Amino acid sequence: MAATAVRYLRSVGAATTAEQQPAAPLEALPRPDLRAVRDDERLPVDPSEFRRVLGHFASGVTVVTARDADGPAGFACQSFASLSLDPPLVAFMVARTSTTWPRIARAGAFCVNILGAGQGALCRGFAVSGADKFAGVAYEDAPATGSPLLDSVPAWVDCRVHAVHTGGDHLIVVGRVEALGAAAEGEPLLFHRGVFGRFSR
Repeated sequence: MAATAVRYLRSVGAATTAEQQPAAPLEALPRPDLRAVRDDERLPVDPSEFRRVLGHFASGVTVVTARDADGPAGFACQSFASLSLDPPLVAFMVARTSTTWPRIARAGAFCVNILGAGQGALCRGFAVSGADKFAGVAYEDAPATGSPLLDSVPAWVDCRVHAVHTGGDHLIVVGRVEALGAAAEGEPLLFHRGVFGRFSR
């Protein structure tokens, strides 16, 4: 219990008695057992049925961008959400197999570009692998991190990587919001059951 308290105080920058004298080695906190499905064991849910049912959940669509030493990087991302107001946090999920995620991780920052109703083609361009996703795409530097802020997006959120958690075959990336903005008007690009759509009032 004492070791846990010391860790917390250090994480928030508070002074601890342990810092004023030689610190005793701390034991790692217990980690939960992780269980994988064996080859001879049936998956609890059929993957195609999982996708079919979850496809009924309509969502917005974003392009998450970053800039590392090799230049701009980005990918289309449907799994994005606000997470916390105080502190301001957002989250997105990315496949462990993503070739873009390591570049975002190296950059330590990203910009979430929230797409509008007429930007389906832009989303498709960022959904492919191995292509120059920024060919012909206009953008500027986001104000806090310098990540690419795509032209004409109705809203954007500029973040630094705050934490990364494991989530099965995906990673859960939490970003601390450094700057954000939105246009006064604009309809969202929606994704539902594998196709793009638009909001109808």
